[in-house]
Amino acid sequence: MNRPVPEKTEDTDTRTAGDTPAALLATAREAAVAGGRVLLRYFRDEGLEISRKAENDFVTQADHESEEAVVAVIRRRHPEHRILAEEGGQRVAGSSDETDAATTPEWLIDPLDGTTNFLQGLPVFCTSVACRLGGRVLAGVVLDPLRDDLYAAARGGGTTLNGHPVSVSDRPGMDGAFLATGYPFKAKPALDTYLAVFRDAFGQARSIRRCGAAALDLAHTAAGIYDGFFEFRLSPWDIGAGVLLVEEAGGRVSDLDGGDDYFRSGNVIAGAPGVHRELQALVARHAGEARIDELVPA
Repeated sequence: MNRPVPEKTEDTDTRTAGDTPAALLATAREAAVAGGRVLLRYFRDEGLEISRKAENDFVTQADHESEEAVVAVIRRRHPEHRILAEEGGQRVAGSSDETDAATTPEWLIDPLDGTTNFLQGLPVFCTSVACRLGGRVLAGVVLDPLRDDLYAAARGGGTTLNGHPVSVSDRPGMDGAFLATGYPFKAKPALDTYLAVFRDAFGQARSIRRCGAAALDLAHTAAGIYDGFFEFRLSPWDIGAGVLLVEEAGGRVSDLDGGDDYFRSGNVIAGAPGVHRELQALVARHAGEARIDELVPA
């Protein structure tokens, strides 16, 4: 199924006409490929420059240069759009008032999801690029550059892997499910709550994996590799593309309470419909949005 990601060769201005989901997806695809090329150049490079953002949280020269490559594509195609990127923060073109924020498309960019893996030489990382309007994601791409796997979705158009349609798994519930998760290393006060959820999930699922790149976990869930996924306190750029991939592949995505406030809280449950339903009920026995807000204020 895997096919090489096509190279972008032209240097002319390729700004798309309009902001349709298909046009935004074309931009997201080109931008992710540009960022992924940077990551390939730096992976396992002993001369890579590294700096520390916080405890156990690092940023590299590859993060910065990949982000700049992604932003350059978006700026060329959509110079008036807003950008929210992990390393560059909020970048706004033109007006920045609340009305503009609700009416101007915003790009969510994680140039390197899985930085710790990248630093250790573990080949599990990706670039995630998504565009949303008024809190609704319209287009998204997750690129695994090492495998040339490009997961893509436009609102209403389904999800593809290297151009081939994919869907979430047909598993009906938690019994025997293959799950993905992420440890709340940025939300340590919620660790005991998370472990209670993990313990219950571990008792029902066939297996649980923690691979260290949430965007890629969501892409794999969309493709039916994982049956479900859960994690606390992720950032919008971690999940922007992934939530659309799962939804367009026929899955469900919610916050801990079963609602759609995951961009605010960063708490995400995703999966095939039956798995999501049972996993959300399991999580609710131990944690809700109010409880996590109490432990780790957003």
